[in-house]
Amino acid sequence: MRTRRQFLSAALGGGAYLWCLPMASAASGQTSNQYQGASSTLPRKGLGVALLGLGSYAGGQLAPALQQTHHCHLAGIITGTPSKVSVWQARYGIPDDSVYSYETLPQIANNPKVDVVYIVVPTGLHAKYAIMAAEAGKHVFCEKPMAMTVDECDAIIAACKRNRVQLAIGYRMQHEPNTQTVMDFAKTHPFGPIRRVRALAGYRGWGSTGWRYDGSMGGGALYDMGVYSINGLRYASGLEPTKVRFAKQQRAHGVDLTTEFELEFPGGVVGYGRTSFREDINHLRVDCRDGWYELKPMQRYRGGCWSHQQWALARQTDRQSAGATNG
Repeated sequence: MRTRRQFLSAALGGGAYLWCLPMASAASGQTSNQYQGASSTLPRKGLGVALLGLGSYAGGQLAPALQQTHHCHLAGIITGTPSKVSVWQARYGIPDDSVYSYETLPQIANNPKVDVVYIVVPTGLHAKYAIMAAEAGKHVFCEKPMAMTVDECDAIIAACKRNRVQLAIGYRMQHEPNTQTVMDFAKTHPFGPIRRVRALAGYRGWGSTGWRYDGSMGGGALYDMGVYSINGLRYASGLEPTKVRFAKQQRAHGVDLTTEFELEFPGGVVGYGRTSFREDINHLRVDCRDGWYELKPMQRYRGGCWSHQQWALARQTDRQSAGATNG
């Protein structure tokens, strides 16, 4: 049985964001579904990705990004809202035979144009549809967090192994250049041993309705944004937590609006995390024996990240002032 630390490492830290490496499709042939009609006119370009769930993230981030990728492309959609189908087809040229409902998802097994199903529904539905996609013989990309519980994560992993398909979690940060610099610093210790890490991730939410305010669907700040804080502490320290020193929440509408916690890591390293639906916070800071460094913001999609030149300047400045400010 895996320990809590092993689960955190596998479920929160692993995975990829649009990990489009060559993989052979496990499906072949063709069958009908409730939307079947015209044949595909989409050009074949590497992996064919079908988006399951056509909410704001799929429509505002993933679908546009798939138009710019070199090794994968948007090949299909799975939705529970028929009115969205014509809009997506007009915008992206998706043929009728690559459109599915949640009920007809198993039929995607017979569509050779789709290699991967990307799960982009609320967290409470991740396990259900990730397992269905794996059973259909398709590789699985699943948005973060992986699922609601350890048992659900284990079930997804088992389904992918059983059907010999790949599983990746849509956590992009470890592929971002400045984050990779922070991860490298955790190994090379340019400012001496790490003493303390702070990782804050949150935004001012709108209203109090929708799945993010439904605990059964994976709502709440910790499930939604807390992944960034937890993983920020892990990759910035290069360590796995051994103890929760304290944790507290501000709750309303049946979910946590703000969660803060302090973790203890090997060697006495302390990590403070905070995540919220009520605060616009986005900051990673690492305090070391001889200096400090930070990313502010640490995880937005664009803007605000430090350049390599700024990193170099920060390192030089901190080394010059370390004796006076960090003793």
